[in-house]
Amino acid sequence: MCYSAQVSQALRNLARRYGADIDSRMFDALLAGRLTEDGIDNSIKISKALEANFLDPGFLDPGFLDSGTLGLDGTTGYNIRASVNTYHERLTRKCEAELFTQRKRQADARRKLQEKTTKKALEDERIATGKIAALLVRLADLRRTELNGEDHRIFPFWYAPVIVQEGTRRIIRPMRYHCRPAGMPATLDRRFEGLYNARKDSLGGFWKDLFGTHHALMVVSSFYENVALHCAERRELRPAERPQNVVLHFNPQPAQDMLIACLWSRWSEPGARELLSFAAITDDPPPEIAAVGHDRCIIALQEKYLEDWLTPRNRSASELLQMLSDPQRSYFEHRIAA
Repeated sequence: MCYSAQVSQALRNLARRYGADIDSRMFDALLAGRLTEDGIDNSIKISKALEANFLDPGFLDPGFLDSGTLGLDGTTGYNIRASVNTYHERLTRKCEAELFTQRKRQADARRKLQEKTTKKALEDERIATGKIAALLVRLADLRRTELNGEDHRIFPFWYAPVIVQEGTRRIIRPMRYHCRPAGMPATLDRRFEGLYNARKDSLGGFWKDLFGTHHALMVVSSFYENVALHCAERRELRPAERPQNVVLHFNPQPAQDMLIACLWSRWSEPGARELLSFAAITDDPPPEIAAVGHDRCIIALQEKYLEDWLTPRNRSASELLQMLSDPQRSYFEHRIAA
């Protein structure tokens, strides 16, 4: 299961490289959806790298907007930027208020501990100290303008740009990385938490309504997997040793972007916000991934299949499966993630 990935999120570059338009109205609706009447909606997870597109100083330049590459107009562009800035301002105020609360909690606990050591005071000090450290990191991250590698990373239930096709147009849209197929109840999200991946051998079963009709691509440079430490170290468990989890970061060699085959769906229900979501297709892993204890791997399509994968409706299941069975070949180096 690919639980996390480094995703290419520079929208201008993606649009130019793959000849796609950007669905600016969908980005506008998504980013505005993080703002509520009295604050912010933390259920909509968006990476710093995706937000950075709309904070770029050149984002509102007439030459950029008028190029047609992004399908943006001036009003939509200003709306998106305003939504991002307002979200940052509200989140910063919320973090600063919580920081004040936790510093007071820490100070109160320390005063009590000077008088008498109690379990509650020790616990208050421990919790407050941890929360203060986390909040300071969060605030520094909010104020940071230079991107780093972690800013491109997504997790289940986060939004990422994916490429789809409508008629003759390729379109880049933001979708949630955890697929809720149309017609399913919203409770499916928590009942089946692994729906960010679609097994190749399940495409004719659970995923049959999307396979052959709703295809997408996500551009990924590397990915992360959970494995057992002893498997990563290629050894048996030692006497009395308990299995321990470790996260491995897999990078293709040579370094390259991978076109990850995905399925997507548009979910709607009366009184609920429309949801676009997707899942990455997985198959048996190459030997070097299997050797360190993981039994699945996302499928990177060869670029020659890009057009055919995005236009599946007049293609047979066997033809589509053949594309998945003939992936882009790479050797994956790994390291333990920080």
